[in-house]
Amino acid sequence: MAANLDSDLLRTFVAIADSGSFTGAAKSVSRTQSAVSMQIKRLEETIGSALFVRAGRSNRLTADGESLLGYARRILRLQDQALARLANPLMAGRVRIGAPDDYVTQFMPSILARFAGSHPNVQVELHCQPSAILNDQLDAGELDLAIVTTSPRYADSVAVRNEPVIWAASAAHEVHHESPLRLALFQPPCILREWALSALDDLQKPYRVAYVSPSQAGLFAAVQAGLAVTVLGRSWMPPGLRELGPVDEFPQLPNLGLTLERGQRERAPAVDVLADHIIESFAGAEQGVHAAPAWQVVYNDQVAGSRG
Repeated sequence: MAANLDSDLLRTFVAIADSGSFTGAAKSVSRTQSAVSMQIKRLEETIGSALFVRAGRSNRLTADGESLLGYARRILRLQDQALARLANPLMAGRVRIGAPDDYVTQFMPSILARFAGSHPNVQVELHCQPSAILNDQLDAGELDLAIVTTSPRYADSVAVRNEPVIWAASAAHEVHHESPLRLALFQPPCILREWALSALDDLQKPYRVAYVSPSQAGLFAAVQAGLAVTVLGRSWMPPGLRELGPVDEFPQLPNLGLTLERGQRERAPAVDVLADHIIESFAGAEQGVHAAPAWQVVYNDQVAGSRG
């Protein structure tokens, strides 16, 4: 008889691979560490080989463990999608969600692809705008959800991410030593722009805003070419850039809080389902990256500067 891969064992295995330890996985799957160890022992007995090698306080995947990880993620993703589809066979409707440009490109593709796989009958409209405009649209009933860089405003608002904000320059140039300092920034309204200029004013460091772009890609192009310095979330750092800090005589900037806001008017059940899905995804839930998207993307390019 062919062996079966128990989904509970696979879920624990993926949790260990993601957290790097049995202790972290135990918290993630709500089991004791000994129970987690027993599950992995059962899984190793099923496949006939070891999955982890202990490296100090962490656990490194073996070659067989690396091979199994990709299969495990796909198996669990398909199971979750099947259960969600069967549990909500009639869920349909439209959800209008807004987010700043940088978070759209960084996080939303995988989040929405996974949601589309489990709720194919829900149409998602994605709007890119600055946070201040998104909040206004949310209040006006033009959006159902918004991921914004502001403090929580309502009882059901959820802080989903705390992003370190850094200065960045080309790794191959020395533009950050020049005076006045040349900057590449989004147009206002933009909270990162405000923080950067305020920090430089406090230091009485000469600067000029040399490059302005309505897109993140436009700013990165200027910085990668060694033409200017910019500010960005640390997780957005593209290849070819390096972080500038106190050793380079650049001040520390505040962290950027990211909040999921819901419209306060009557909303369809699909809105809360997508909201819960986004919260889980930001908290580290597995994200499907290959599901076929089934949403409508609406970019509002007439407003420059989507960050903040």
